[in-house]
Order: sequence, then structure tokens, then C-alpha cells
Amino acid sequence: MLGSLDCMHWEWAACPTAWKGQHHRGDHDGPTLILQAVASQDLWIWHAYFGMAGTNNDIAVLMTSNLFDDVIDGVAPDTSFYANDVQYKYGYYLTNGIYPEWATLVKSLWCLDDEKRLYFKKKQESARKDIERAFGVLKKRWFIITQPSWILEKSKMRNVMYTCIILHNMILEDSDS
Repeated sequence: MLGSLDCMHWEWAACPTAWKGQHHRGDHDGPTLILQAVASQDLWIWHAYFGMAGTNNDIAVLMTSNLFDDVIDGVAPDTSFYANDVQYKYGYYLTNGIYPEWATLVKSLWCLDDEKRLYFKKKQESARKDIERAFGVLKKRWFIITQPSWILEKSKMRNVMYTCIILHNMILEDSDS
């Protein structure tokens, strides 16, 4: 498993009026920008893609992010592994139910008919929470991303988000040594 994949919204209070429609979705109070991230069990954020308009869903963000560019270009590292006597060339990401049926995206089982599958589902969903925990720690450490942003430019919001992620990872690295 390469990590857990999910998206988080950061409210954009200073969104220009002309753009509000393309950044506002009904399940959020105002316009937002989306962060797509992959986090591992130790809460390290391995991939971050920020700046999509808040009206997009996780699939639209996935299609525009560079998460699978190395795989598509044929330069991704070989992370071969075997499962049930089948060899897989690339690792996989744990996701929630909205993501497409791809070999590299593994969702929770929904049809449970025996103890082994129930146990697997419990462990899988536990590991899947890594990304939610990473988002929680990121927000707890950096108050700025919990509040609506009053920054006018997307590029500056992107710089703030990436800076928070880099500092988050530096703190994790420092605490391991």
C-alpha cells in the first residue's frame, strides 16, 4: 500500500465574485479550493495537489492531478508485490467509494459474507483513516488552513498550503530522529 488518498476543502472567503459559482458547492458554506493528498500510516504526506475549484468532486481532481503521471509515462518505480499468487507491478492507494474502479485504487468491501472479509474490511477502513488523521493533524498544527482564507490569489493560497505540508513533514521527520 502506497498510502491513503482523499481530498480536503479550504474555504476561500476572498474569492472574487465572478468566480464564486465555480468554487462553491452545496455541502460547503462558501467557495473552496481542494487539496488532494496521499498520506501514509505515520501521517507523512507523500503527494499533494492543491488549487482545484471547490465545485469539483474527488474524481475530477484525480483526473487533473499528477498522481499517476509517472505510471502513464512508464517511469514509475517498480513496486511489484504478490497477493493470492498474482503479481502486481505497482502499489495501490486506499480510497473511499467515490473513486473509479482502477487496479491502483482499492475501496472498502461492501458485500460481507464471512468472518475473513469482515476482518479485512475492518483493517482496511482503519488504514484508510490515515489520510483523515493527516488532514486533522495538518489543521491542528496550522490554524491558517482551518479558517476561511482572505488571500486574493490562488497561487498564494497554494504556496501557503504547500508550506504547511512541508513544515508538517519536517516536524514528523524531526520527531523520528
